[in-house]
Amino acid sequence: MNMSSERTPSGWEDIIAADPAHSSRYVERFRALAAQGTDIVGEARLIDAMLGRGSRVLDAGCGPGRTGGYLHEAGHTVVGVDVDPVLIEAARADHPGPTWLVGDLAELDLPVADFDAIVCAGNVMTFLAPTTRTAVLAGFARHLAPGGRAIIGFGADRGYEFAEFMTDAATAGLTVDLLLSTWDLRPFTDDSDFLVAVFSYAPDADTPRRNSSPC
Repeated sequence: MNMSSERTPSGWEDIIAADPAHSSRYVERFRALAAQGTDIVGEARLIDAMLGRGSRVLDAGCGPGRTGGYLHEAGHTVVGVDVDPVLIEAARADHPGPTWLVGDLAELDLPVADFDAIVCAGNVMTFLAPTTRTAVLAGFARHLAPGGRAIIGFGADRGYEFAEFMTDAATAGLTVDLLLSTWDLRPFTDDSDFLVAVFSYAPDADTPRRNSSPC
């Protein structure tokens, strides 16, 4: 993916601009957790349970590939996109098999538009530039296959209120299928401090779809 020179940097990019070693520490943190036997793939297990075998999955804001890597091993075709080249390099090294791409989710424009699931985990939504949030959600909608679902999870008190997020998702054309408070299927309530939202997208019959050729 190419990134335009005039785009708005994400919050994650602001963090690594101030602390260039941040990405490497992030990679090593999850490598250490995996080596210790810590469960770091709860999100991926939920996505896998929602899919038929051999489904197409977009890991949006994939980081070093823990979610997409698991889904690849489970037999799915995975494309991962992240704005941070250090994280993409780690994903390619630790989880060969998926297609890992450096790219801005606000400019998502993949040659494939038929993903059965788009997963956006790890608080990715809260690291976006606020002005790009609706564009990112609209990009997810455009890249879903008919009947596909977008599954997005992030925590409260991170600068993106759940109610605002739900409004942005509706503006992007996404329809709520299910709201959870954890990746292990606990129901969402008004007191929940985490949200996992499952969306579908049903464009009008005359809404143009993108090319569905392979990557």
